[in-house]
Amino acid sequence: MQRIHFTAADYARTRMQTTAGPLVETAFAYGLLGRGISAPFARWRSQVGKRLVRRPELLAGAGDLPDLDAMLRSIERSDRAMSGDLLDASAPVPSLPVQEVSGDLSHLWRAVVAPYWDRVVAYLEAECDARGRVVMAGGVELLLATLHSKVTWKAPVLEIHDGPDEDIHLNGRGLVLTPSVFLNHRAGRVTRKLSEDGPVVLAFATPPDVHQAASLWDEPEADQGAEGAQSLGALVGQTRAAALQVLRASCTTSQLADRLGISAAGASQHTAVLRQTGLITTRRIRNTVLHTLTPLGDALLKGMVVRPAPERHAPRRRAQSARRLRVLDGIPA
Repeated sequence: MQRIHFTAADYARTRMQTTAGPLVETAFAYGLLGRGISAPFARWRSQVGKRLVRRPELLAGAGDLPDLDAMLRSIERSDRAMSGDLLDASAPVPSLPVQEVSGDLSHLWRAVVAPYWDRVVAYLEAECDARGRVVMAGGVELLLATLHSKVTWKAPVLEIHDGPDEDIHLNGRGLVLTPSVFLNHRAGRVTRKLSEDGPVVLAFATPPDVHQAASLWDEPEADQGAEGAQSLGALVGQTRAAALQVLRASCTTSQLADRLGISAAGASQHTAVLRQTGLITTRRIRNTVLHTLTPLGDALLKGMVVRPAPERHAPRRRAQSARRLRVLDGIPA
């Protein structure tokens, strides 16, 4: 049993976040592939099987979930290096049950999660809204008491019955709660706990029912979406590709970080690169910074080819475009 110990300060610092991010959901989905699944996931499993037909070893799934805390430390190093991919391939990641870390995880993201990501995020946002109403009705303690049937609140300790046998002391850092679609075989999973000053992050299972799953796995454009995610991710990196998807609706840096499951600093770095390359614009409204796709960013997201009309300054513009692509690749301009 996993026990999370609260102090008085931790109650005030407990909050909801839409998702732990594409990386964590991909790891959860990978753990789900090799297990017996319930009816709501049957259609998803069938569609994924078609995409991974040439990778039967990935279809077998994971015997157990990887060390997510180590993976997240790796992605944070990757964010700081602005590599733009789901993982820093040069960073060692212990306990990951696939051999080629970066390639396999990126392949799994494109085949298993990316085609459904927009709908998954919308589902998780609705879940967060519902949990927010629980807090309004009964406070943080009622929220903790109603997370999952296998998660028990015995103040000041939150007990996760199917977790590892350990005690986690928050010591004033607070707890971030993130609902998860693909964490279906466990009640909850701590995905981040080792930071000295950052909050502990707990993903808890919120699988869809049969009715909700009907819209989640509906794929009129799923195959096209997977192909588009693959090509766009190859160009700008998986994290920035996901950021462009989110920014189809304008949002702030903190909202972007929330939807991607990354730090605000990491989101700020990615928006800086996307802005420098002309894919988004940023404007300040009082104390709020709002990011929006540009026509170029929208065209790239849709896989369109932009053909500007010939003009006198075309050579200069081609040079500017070349510099932008070098920035996307992490090469100094």
